[in-house]
Amino acid sequence: MKGGIILLNALAIFILQLIYVPLLTLRTTFVVKGQNLQASMFAFLEAIIYIISLGIVFSDLRNLLNIGAYILGYGLGIYLGGKIEEKLAIGYRSTHVNLTKYNEELVNKLRDLRFGITVYEGEGINKEKRYKLEIVSHRSRENEVIALIQSLEKTAFIVSYEPTKFKGGYITKQLKKI
Repeated sequence: MKGGIILLNALAIFILQLIYVPLLTLRTTFVVKGQNLQASMFAFLEAIIYIISLGIVFSDLRNLLNIGAYILGYGLGIYLGGKIEEKLAIGYRSTHVNLTKYNEELVNKLRDLRFGITVYEGEGINKEKRYKLEIVSHRSRENEVIALIQSLEKTAFIVSYEPTKFKGGYITKQLKKI
C-alpha cells in the first residue's frame, strides 16, 4: 500500500510539473507582450500547482523518486511549454527585406495575401539603388512570409523581429475588422 502511494505521489508531481512549467512559459510570454490580465490568470494557476507539488516533495526530502519526478517533469515541461507557445504564436513580426531590384510580383503577392507592406527606395554602399520592404504580419504567418520571399528573391537579405508596440496603419485596421 505504501509503495503505491509513493508511486502515485511521484506521478502526481510529474504531471503537475508538466502543467506548471508550460503555464509559467505562457505567463512569461504574456508579461513580455504587455497582456497583464492573462498573465495574472496564469500566475494564479501556477501558484496553486507550485505549492501542491513542492509540498509533496518537501514532505519527504529523502524520497529520490519524488525529487526525480519533479526534475524530469520540469525539464519536459520546459520543452512542452516552448512547443505550446510556438503553436500559439502570440504577437506580430516585422520583417525587413533588402533587395537589389524592385520585385513587383513579390510586393503584389504579399499584398494579395493581406500582409501589411511598405516599400522604400534607398542607396547601397556604391550608390546603387536598393529596395527595402517592411512587412508586418501575425507571428503565426512569419514562416509563410519568409518562404514566399525566398521563393521569389533568392538573394534577399531578411531580418525579422518582434515589434513591442504599434499604432495606426494597415494592421490595426485589420484588427478592428476582426
